[in-house]
This record gives sequence, structure tokens and C-alpha cells, in this order.
Amino acid sequence: MAQMVPRGEVGPEWDNERDSSPPQDQGGRLRGNMSRYVDPPQSEEQRNQAPGQGPGDPALVKPPAGDPPRRRKVRFRRTRRLYRRRSVRIISAVIGLFFVWALFSAGQAAFKNNGQGVSANLAEWARDHYLGPVVTFGEWLSYNPPPKGGKPAFSLAVPSGEGITASQAPKGASSTSNVKTTVKPAFVPDIPATLKSLAGASIAGEGQWRVVEKVNGEPAIMTTFLRDATYTSEVNGIASIDQRLVTFSLRPGTEDPGPANWGVPDYIPASQRAGLLATFNGGFKLDSAGGGFYLNGIYHGSLEDGAASIVYYKNGTIKIGEWGRDFTMNSSIEGVRQNLKLLVDHGQVSSDANSDVMANWGATLGGGYYVWRSGIGITKDGRIVYVYGPALNAQDLGQLLQRAGAVEGMQMDINPSWMKFDYYQAKGKASDPTPEPLLPTQQPSPYSYYTPSTRDFTAVYAR
Repeated sequence: MAQMVPRGEVGPEWDNERDSSPPQDQGGRLRGNMSRYVDPPQSEEQRNQAPGQGPGDPALVKPPAGDPPRRRKVRFRRTRRLYRRRSVRIISAVIGLFFVWALFSAGQAAFKNNGQGVSANLAEWARDHYLGPVVTFGEWLSYNPPPKGGKPAFSLAVPSGEGITASQAPKGASSTSNVKTTVKPAFVPDIPATLKSLAGASIAGEGQWRVVEKVNGEPAIMTTFLRDATYTSEVNGIASIDQRLVTFSLRPGTEDPGPANWGVPDYIPASQRAGLLATFNGGFKLDSAGGGFYLNGIYHGSLEDGAASIVYYKNGTIKIGEWGRDFTMNSSIEGVRQNLKLLVDHGQVSSDANSDVMANWGATLGGGYYVWRSGIGITKDGRIVYVYGPALNAQDLGQLLQRAGAVEGMQMDINPSWMKFDYYQAKGKASDPTPEPLLPTQQPSPYSYYTPSTRDFTAVYAR
């Protein structure tokens, strides 16, 4: 064992190999009450023992199993020290305020009472805030292509009393004298021929026209259904409108084109529902439409040459064609709505209807080609035809317009949340008619245009 020297005394001898005298301060005195300790000799086994393993050593006490590691405490201390920095606190506050604002803004948009639904409103909000790729990716994950084959979920049969077929013009009164007459010629209804099915043999009611609106006892709006050629359980709706009996009114949206002194409301107020016959959706959001919007002397964007255009005249009629070729601005024009390029031109479907679909005809849910699409066209005799359906690509939409008789036609909006065609039944209340959807499978509420609409649309009134 090593010798211990009592405090305050000098040991009898020191290790000569290290120092021949005890340590002293500058005055020659011993440095403090120091003691000399010399390690005893140890065997190899004793040198390799860990602390607490040798004889007589105190046993090591293990920390409780539930105590967190000391390293984690160090990490937390570092985090707290980092957060004490002023710059870090400022950046954290800015990020927090941003997320609060984003949640508030998205919540307001999602639950807006505009008939579109929460998912559609959120998608629109995200695209307006540069999150389009995120929305597209989410839609891609949720997109399910339509099933091939099958039967429609609802009957296409024509209700009793609504069916109508093409008829010959009534013969006018003949005169055998030279006496001039002022008798007004009889009105000849413009009733299109029955349409052939796209899916082969027709089922009951398919392609047969029915009258849903009359003006002065004459058929003003007729509708029919055609199944899809491939996805035969999916049904497309078609409407034919006689311009001699109706007037068209372009309406702005609260967000697209947005607030301005447009001269007409962005919905159908109670005071303007008398004589209302139909409403239908507009085109793409204007920042994606490849054209502009004009109404009562006010522009949103510029009207682009070459763009497909619906031109609304002050006499209540409309025409469809290419801006700069078929129309230029003049005093008789009340409104113009442009969207992409013509899908049907001179009776022929565009040759690139199936090429580069996303770029030419719009981004769809999940990038699917067969989705809800809508279109509008004009026939050789001036009838307006509107078509839409749940499983159409651009080529199918063009062929549907062509089959309905359009010589000029254009795609309108796509994807289910933004397209609808409703007609209005008086049902004893001519001043407050009840809207009915052309397709029972359309998603937006038929009452949605009775409240402010975020998108532009068209209202059809009795002339």
C-alpha cells in the first residue's frame, strides 16, 4: 500500500526519479497541505479492470432505465439557445403568420357559397396561388378512368307529351288573284332530325328530341341524349336552341372576369327570373383561355385574333367563329367570350383534336383525356347547339358537335365542377321558375346561378 503523509508534515522521503525534494513555492515553503500518493503495484488483471470492478471499489450505480439520455438534453439546450436569437424568432413569426393567413384564405375559399363544392373551390384557390402542380398531382392520384361498356344509370326514354320529330313546313295560303295580302307567314319550327347513336344500335329514347321550353307555343329549346361510343354507360346531353324565339345574355363572374361595371349582375336575381329559359357555363379561366372577355364596353384582357369566340349581339342573338376572320369589333356587339381555338370549323373537326391534348384543349383531372367536357356550336340555319358529357376527349366532343349539326364549334369549360346546362320550368310560378339539369349526373347544383357565380355564364330568355 502507498504511504500517506499527514497534512502539514513532510514525508520521510520522495521519489528520487521524479524530484529529490517536495514541491515548494517561491519562498521555499511547502506548497499547501499537500500529500504524496503513490500508486501501489498492480497486476495485469487489475490494470484491465474497469472502475468499480476491483476489490473494495464501490459498486457502479446504473441510471434508471426511464431517464432520457443526456445527449437529448444537450440537443434541447442547443434548440433553446438557437430560438433565443432575434433573427430566428422573427423568421418563425413570419412563417407562422403566413400559415395562419393561408389557412384562413383557403378556408374562406373552400366554403364559399357558389354551388361549386369544397374540392372545386380549394382547387381553384390553389391554382390562383401558384399551386397548380400540387393540384394536378393530387388529381392524378384520385383520377379513375371511366369504365368501358355498360348501361346508363338513368332512362333515356322521352316522357309522354314531350317528344317531337322533324316535320315539313306548313303550306302557305295560295292566291289566284293579283290582290296583295298582308297575311304574316306562318312560323315554321326548326326541329332537327333524330340523331344516330354513337354506340351502334340506339336504345329507347336515344337521339330523339324532346321539347323542354316553349315560347308563344313554339318549341324554343329541345334536348336529347347520346351514349358514348366506348364508355356506353356514360350519357352525353345535347340542347338545340332556336334563336328566333330567345335572347342570349352574357354574365360575368365574381372572380372571372372579376368586379367591374359590367352593366349586368353576376347571377340571376329574383327580379330577372321571369322569362328565364336556360343557363349554361362559360369557358376556361381567362388566364388559361388564350383570349379575352368583353361586355358593354369593358375589356378583361385583349381579344385575340385567331381565338374561338362567342359573339353576343345587342339584338339578343349570338354567333360562333374565329375572331379577326369572322368578326371584328363594331357597334352592334354587346359581348365577346373567347376560349382556345375552334374545335369545329366549316363543318370539320380540328385535325389536331387528339394531338397534344393537354396543351391545346386544357389540363384535366389527373391528366385524363376522357373527362367532363362541354362545347357550343352554331348550325348552318342559325340554331345554337350545346353539348356536354362525362367521358369525352377533345375528338369526341368535336364529333358530338358535328353530329348535332354544328358548322362552327368550340370547346367551353372542362372538368365536372364547372359545367352545367339547366332549363327552367315555371310550374305555376313564371316569375320564379324551378331549374332542372339536362344531365342528372352533372355535379353543380341547378340553383347555383341563383347566387353569385365565380365564373362567367350565359342566360337564355324568351324573346
